[in-house]
Amino acid sequence: MDRTELADFLRRRREQLQPGTVGLSPGARRRTPGLRRDEVAMLAGMSTDYYTRLEQARGPRPSAQVLASLARALRLTDTERDHLYHLSGHQAPARGGDSHVGPGILHVLSKLDDTPAVVISDLGEVLVQNRMHTLLTGDYSRRRGLDRCVPWRWFTEPDSRAVFPEADWDAMSHKHVADLRATAARRAGDADVTELVARLRARSPEFERLWTEHEVGTGRGHTKRMIHPEVGVLDLICEPLLTPSATRHVLIYYPAPNTDTQEKLDLLRVIGTQSMTSH
Repeated sequence: MDRTELADFLRRRREQLQPGTVGLSPGARRRTPGLRRDEVAMLAGMSTDYYTRLEQARGPRPSAQVLASLARALRLTDTERDHLYHLSGHQAPARGGDSHVGPGILHVLSKLDDTPAVVISDLGEVLVQNRMHTLLTGDYSRRRGLDRCVPWRWFTEPDSRAVFPEADWDAMSHKHVADLRATAARRAGDADVTELVARLRARSPEFERLWTEHEVGTGRGHTKRMIHPEVGVLDLICEPLLTPSATRHVLIYYPAPNTDTQEKLDLLRVIGTQSMTSH
């Protein structure tokens, strides 16, 4: 691990980022260019002290999970992300099967201020949410490991289904399994796929039963009903957009025609703003 080079790289990338680029308010006059250390720490889900020590070349060797969070927070390109891993003494993840989300996609998500949008991996891991998606489904940024994976939580944590009408649960279970089956065939032998499927089969009888049916997902858009405690049931169309590697999906949720969902989304956006300014 090259602490000096790592510290310099982090500092320079932080200074190149403007608050508006990452969805933050410019606020009062800034003493230094770019973001503050506490803002990077917040975006990466770590303490300011920990991040500060990394920038001062006196921190411990960061884990691969910490590096992934920093790469997203600093809006690094794939090449810059790899460089970050190498400076930290880690092998960079193989491109195409990792969880890195590039600055272009992050920029698009930040501009969708009235539309829920999320980036997920081909295993259903929530990688990045925009503000509206967080207001709609809850914040995944503090979850770790398999708890960030939607299919895992769906089949192992019954409370995670409460955001959907019970009448839709069976169809959603089939879709989760069918989508994972398609990924497992396309990425046969990959360790992360094999582990997730094995653990789900061992943990959930429902998943095991559906897995043996060998249904394969289409990856097409579909209608989804979601329940929010403040605005009620929303009828949404979920449109998946593939990234070039096809291992990450941008899901855009927009109102189904002839419903009152747009009005409810507008109300949710206002409620979220009030909640954020009341603290």
